[in-house]
Amino acid sequence: MNLQSLLALAQRIISGLEKAQPLAQLAARLYVGQAFFLSGLTKLRNWDTTLALFADEYHVPLLPPDVAAVAGTTGELALPVLLVLGLAGRFAAAGLSVVNVVAVLSLAEIAPAALQQHMFWGSLLIALVLWGPGRWSLDRLVLPWLQRTPAAGYTRAA
Repeated sequence: MNLQSLLALAQRIISGLEKAQPLAQLAARLYVGQAFFLSGLTKLRNWDTTLALFADEYHVPLLPPDVAAVAGTTGELALPVLLVLGLAGRFAAAGLSVVNVVAVLSLAEIAPAALQQHMFWGSLLIALVLWGPGRWSLDRLVLPWLQRTPAAGYTRAA
């Protein structure tokens, strides 16, 4: 195989990988979104236990335990929905990154396997913050429309 053939093969491989990006971004959104949403549902189903955990086990910096419980649970339920839909996808990924970091910092002790899982989620979330939710997202449909629509109360000078 000569250099030209290798370059052509490399270009075909790169083209195929680039075509797979929307699927990979969707898979990342679904995977991380499900993990956080299910965690939020667990907290919501056992609210008394959740409040006790935030009072005794989770030491969220700067927030009282009841406020941290509400904020964390709300974030774990609302942000994954946005992330999965790809609506305000970068915002949702950034918000879940904060929830993820706070979860790790709030635990006095975290098992190595759990830390590894949080690191994996964090890496997927950072990738979504940097590159966006992808072509298969509502952002892709809504942003062009928003850019064409004048802001509320804004009128163009004639």
